[in-house]
Amino acid sequence: MDTQRYRVLIVDDSPTMQMVLTQILAQDPQLEVVGTALDPHQARAAIKELDPDVITLDVEMPNMNGLDFLERLMRLRPMPVVMVSSLTLRGAETSLRALELGAFECVGKPALNDPQAAEDLCGVIRVAARRKRNMRPPAAAAPAHLRKVALTCDPAEDRLIAIGASTGGVEALISVLDSFPERCPPTVITQHMPALFTKPFAARLDRLCAPRVQEAWHGAPVEPGTIYVAPGGKAHLTVRGKPGALRCHLVESELVNGHRPSVDVLFSSVAAATGAHSAGIILTGMGQDGARGLLAMRQSGAITLGQSEDSCVVYGMPKVAFTIGAVQKQSSLQNIAGDLFAALKETR
Repeated sequence: MDTQRYRVLIVDDSPTMQMVLTQILAQDPQLEVVGTALDPHQARAAIKELDPDVITLDVEMPNMNGLDFLERLMRLRPMPVVMVSSLTLRGAETSLRALELGAFECVGKPALNDPQAAEDLCGVIRVAARRKRNMRPPAAAAPAHLRKVALTCDPAEDRLIAIGASTGGVEALISVLDSFPERCPPTVITQHMPALFTKPFAARLDRLCAPRVQEAWHGAPVEPGTIYVAPGGKAHLTVRGKPGALRCHLVESELVNGHRPSVDVLFSSVAAATGAHSAGIILTGMGQDGARGLLAMRQSGAITLGQSEDSCVVYGMPKVAFTIGAVQKQSSLQNIAGDLFAALKETR
């Protein structure tokens, strides 16, 4: 059992929010707030003096652009950063960029009277703090023409790709989908994120990747060359129909594994609808969502891959999936797309 106490620095330009966060974190015996800062300049001095295990960072900060501060921090002194954001459209777009720059996770600003939000925040900060010893400066990105992998597929095949991810998934999905060909098999994704995040996230993927990427809607036809991202919030993304004639269905029901949308719900629907005519990938994330659904996919004859421990931000969901026998092969983030398309070609 982990009994270590983790030192937290709160960076927020609102003294009221500093107080709220301090009171919430004080309820967790493993977390100790060692300092606060009103802007990135104060934060830089506090980090040098206090050497925290993790910092919480407001998305929009005075005196220095928060993203500039995060980029410099990750380059010069990489450490776990949890972005604490107001859930607005502008905040969502900034938060997504922060995740690409190396932030551990983005969460909404909690209220003192919301015990679930407080519990979720403390849990994310604890997991983030444990990564400090493994943090290293991000490697320089290779030129785009060198990053691209020569992957091809036959879009006429009655295949469906399903991907699930949580913490660390934004960066992981960008890496994986960067290698997808323009005419890829139809692909459905559940990434745990707040409702306002998924539409700008899909738009960002659409700009970065060769296939078309869009937020899924109820009744959307599942077509080759298109990637569908589950909308956050009120519904689970599922697929219905038969191979070659599938549609997205949004199901409004209770949380599953604490999430809506849930990866388990998506994977289970894929197993039922397409069986061996599908492939599933489970990427980085806390908890166990997706493991049982991926097992159902494997038992139905689908190809199943899991992200390797050394390439995960959090080896939670892929670990559970591997432990219960849902994963046929574990692959690094760099290789998982190539392994997927190689397996699809072998099973033609």
